[in-house]
Amino acid sequence: MSAPHTQPTARPTAPAEVALCITSLAVGGAERALVELALRLDRTRFRPSVYALAPPPPLERSLIPALESGGVSTHCLGVRHAGSLWPAVRRLARQWRQRQVQLVQTFLFHANLVGRIAARHAGIPHVVAGLRVAERGRRWYLWLDWLTSGLVHRYVCVSQAVAEFSRTVGHLPSEKLVVIPNGVDLDRCRSASPADLEALGLPPGRRAVIFVGRLEQQKNILWLIEHAGLWLDRLPSHHLLMVGDGPLYEPVRERLRVLPWGDRVHLAGWRADVPSIIKASDVLVLPSLWEGMPNVVLEAMACGRPVAAAEVEGVRELLDARAAEQTYKPGNAEELAARVIRACTDRAWAEEVGAANARRAAEFSLPAMVEAYERLYADLLRW
Repeated sequence: MSAPHTQPTARPTAPAEVALCITSLAVGGAERALVELALRLDRTRFRPSVYALAPPPPLERSLIPALESGGVSTHCLGVRHAGSLWPAVRRLARQWRQRQVQLVQTFLFHANLVGRIAARHAGIPHVVAGLRVAERGRRWYLWLDWLTSGLVHRYVCVSQAVAEFSRTVGHLPSEKLVVIPNGVDLDRCRSASPADLEALGLPPGRRAVIFVGRLEQQKNILWLIEHAGLWLDRLPSHHLLMVGDGPLYEPVRERLRVLPWGDRVHLAGWRADVPSIIKASDVLVLPSLWEGMPNVVLEAMACGRPVAAAEVEGVRELLDARAAEQTYKPGNAEELAARVIRACTDRAWAEEVGAANARRAAEFSLPAMVEAYERLYADLLRW
């Protein structure tokens, strides 16, 4: 599923104004992808500006300094509740008209919806929406996306699985679906030094199995801790280290207080040094119920580590030939336990798979991702 090729015309002398719109600029997978795109777009061809619906995030979690240091004009609209969305539409439309924006690229549901309506009001000829997950939780998201799909010229799906889901479940027109996989910062992952696990709460000499992600229902983390005993009992030197925060942080902490193995599960909260923590761990677990193309799996691969991941959207596309050894059917706790135990006890296998993962991750570089977006934009602009 790709965009039909249009006959190029002569490239204009001035760069095209491209507005990138997202819900928030706090650190996250989609947010990092937007920032890398904004910073790496060819400035002789495109002049990006960035718009976030939410207020500026706390400085320690903010991606705004990276954008500003890269010379990207950045704007936060301060939306805090649904009642502020319509004023945000009007503000965006006004600012985009003033800037003479030629193409809008949006990321994540709320920005996708607000951005396409604002673009219509501003008379912007090209709108690209990002689909980063196979949304199985809020089906009304799919309905609203379908209802407003006439305002969108292309949808960028992060995996073939997301494109297929969007076509068959979301009922989006296949001719508008384009697949551009996520990119990973290979240098950041390769250069990371292993973190100090004791500083993260593990006793001296213990090893880590790591989970990284937002603590929410999609990630299936309550199920993960309920069944962690299946492999923790077999791995007396290992602990589960959970990196991230979210709405289920307190429910997870409360549950750990009564589980027999609760003292071997550590909540590290949000961390900026994820590659270093992955490097200090033996295996990454991904228990998600649905995904798109999980960035954390790409990061673990780039760090040379095996994974034990639920077979959800995008995972097999990432792991490719070594997928069968590193995936399990969602909800199959015994199969997950087997994957984790092998990664922690068979060091030769873990090193072999980790090296294969690192080679595979090199195919998902940030320059390759940005180049694909540039081709799409040039095609829409008929350059």
